[in-house]
Amino acid sequence: MSNHSAPLLARGHLDPMDQDLNQNSLTSSRKRRLRRCRSAPRGDCMYNDDEDVKTDEPPPHRSIIPMFRDLNPNLREVILFFVLYLTTGTLCFYLVRNQISGNKTNGVLDAVYFCVVTMTTVGYGDLVPSSSTSRLLACAFVFSGMVLVGHLLSRAADYLVERQETLLAKAFDLRKTVGPTEILKELHTKLRHKCYVTFLVLVVLVLVGTIFLVMFEKMPVIEALYCVCSTVTTLGYGDRSFNSGTGRLFAVFWILTSTICLAQFFLYVAELNAETKQRELVKWVLTRRITNNDLEAADLDGDGVIVAAEFILYKLKEMGKIDEEDIDGILQEFEQLDYDDSGTLTNSDLILAQTTS
Repeated sequence: MSNHSAPLLARGHLDPMDQDLNQNSLTSSRKRRLRRCRSAPRGDCMYNDDEDVKTDEPPPHRSIIPMFRDLNPNLREVILFFVLYLTTGTLCFYLVRNQISGNKTNGVLDAVYFCVVTMTTVGYGDLVPSSSTSRLLACAFVFSGMVLVGHLLSRAADYLVERQETLLAKAFDLRKTVGPTEILKELHTKLRHKCYVTFLVLVVLVLVGTIFLVMFEKMPVIEALYCVCSTVTTLGYGDRSFNSGTGRLFAVFWILTSTICLAQFFLYVAELNAETKQRELVKWVLTRRITNNDLEAADLDGDGVIVAAEFILYKLKEMGKIDEEDIDGILQEFEQLDYDDSGTLTNSDLILAQTTS
């Protein structure tokens, strides 16, 4: 290095190669912080800086049943609830089978069939409770069945959110070659693909149900399709239903699958519609011109200066991702943790605040 360049370095001017290294280090540090902000970790969680994974979390629970090992915990919970519901309902309706009137085949099969028809609110009317005890049981199981179906859809929605968060986490690692616009399009495309797949499965179920009714219940094609549609939509007029033992055995599985598939399809459509509107809102917020009124609204501390954090919060409020109550709650927590009122948080502030509380 020449004597002429030495004073420049002394005054704080770095060599271009050193500047690149510092910039890369800063960028890498920011990416690590961004990945760590995906969700708020517990205080006892430690992260590995190189792999960015939790090191002290216990391993996930391994189910004793092999087929449950790879299932999402939420889905395992729903399956256990469903098995408990179906077992209890079958036992109860079997014990009062003499108090249920209609076209009967086999005691146990009719109990399972009646339980499924009640849970899905299809209610054909081919089997109906005829005593006070059986009617009270039907009232209890129809409400608990609706709760179970709603719980299933809720867990399915939670599963979708978790999948999207996973895709976003992977997308942060792909930002070197893929921009944020392409990331949003990819998520939107995957959700649209799920809608198509679910609709295709629903069509197959309708065709299978129609063919089964024509072959085994000896219904004309139009009547079979009519029975299938009234079943899938839980309309259940009752003029057409599964009357044979084979038909009811098939109906136990087919009714559950078809009605839940239709509900899942509506869930995907609603989510796709909401996501489309959200994308349009985000696009409008990011492309519209900023006015002086916007700057005044974004100035949370009223000092006349808008820092990056204030601008981000204001934009998130416009996008509908957070509201004023969320911000107030976060600011209150910050003020409680800022023990020395310095406007910043340090380890000392956290220790003092937690010790005092």
